[in-house]
Amino acid sequence: MEFNLNQNRSVIALLGAGSMGCAITKRIGANKTILLGDVNEKNLEERAKELRYGGYIVETCQVDALDQQSVRNFAQKAAGLGPVKYFIDTAGASPNQATPEHIVKLDLIATAVAIDEFSKVIVRGGAGLVISSQTGYMMSFPEDIEKQLALTPTDKLSELDFVKNEATANQGIAYIAAKRANHLRVQAAAATTWGAAGARINTISPGIIVTPLAYDEFEAAGEGYQKMIEASPARRVGTSEEIAAAGAFLLSDEASFITGTDLLIDGGVIASMKTGKFSLQ
Repeated sequence: MEFNLNQNRSVIALLGAGSMGCAITKRIGANKTILLGDVNEKNLEERAKELRYGGYIVETCQVDALDQQSVRNFAQKAAGLGPVKYFIDTAGASPNQATPEHIVKLDLIATAVAIDEFSKVIVRGGAGLVISSQTGYMMSFPEDIEKQLALTPTDKLSELDFVKNEATANQGIAYIAAKRANHLRVQAAAATTWGAAGARINTISPGIIVTPLAYDEFEAAGEGYQKMIEASPARRVGTSEEIAAAGAFLLSDEASFITGTDLLIDGGVIASMKTGKFSLQ
């Protein structure tokens, strides 16, 4: 049975079919074609089934975010389905899931690649959203390093001394550097490639959000996360639905004057750090 008879539906492309990305997609996905992209075929089918049972029109594409051609094919498939109005990137690895080198490749460089590739297919009036992290606020970098992270051509990012050396010192620093780079790359893209396409792009930086994958982090570093919760003004974790509400707003026409910015949604953890109530060990 064909559930939606409307033609030329707008397309939502989601790279990384995790809890937060799918929650955002549910908020904005009615009467649109959703293209899910993920490296894990089983996860793709499970997420697609869940969305289809909710009445959404869903296509899938197995994509390796570390492979530029794979990401390019994903973007081109999205464009082949209709006008690409929305792009959401949640692909990434957490500190206790990967080596520093892998985190830099996936969370930093691969994100920059995806931003570039979707700038070529996003339609005028479209919007992009990269899911970053509160950790992008947890360490300051020299101005010249930030400029390099923001403006170096994507194919040269891996050659930067900072990326090859300082950023891979350990998993924590790699994650912080990658998430700060997300903010900077989106700022630059908003003013250049995405701006030239007539589209907007922003980042969201979640704090401690409970998802199935987050439990890996809690098991590996539960004491540190507990201290963050205790020090935060909100005194609790967040939910994917709370991130989805903010994400849906930033992607909507109501946010048409917002581009190149980051929305920190962390329950006040960074505020606690800035006021000395909490510090990283």
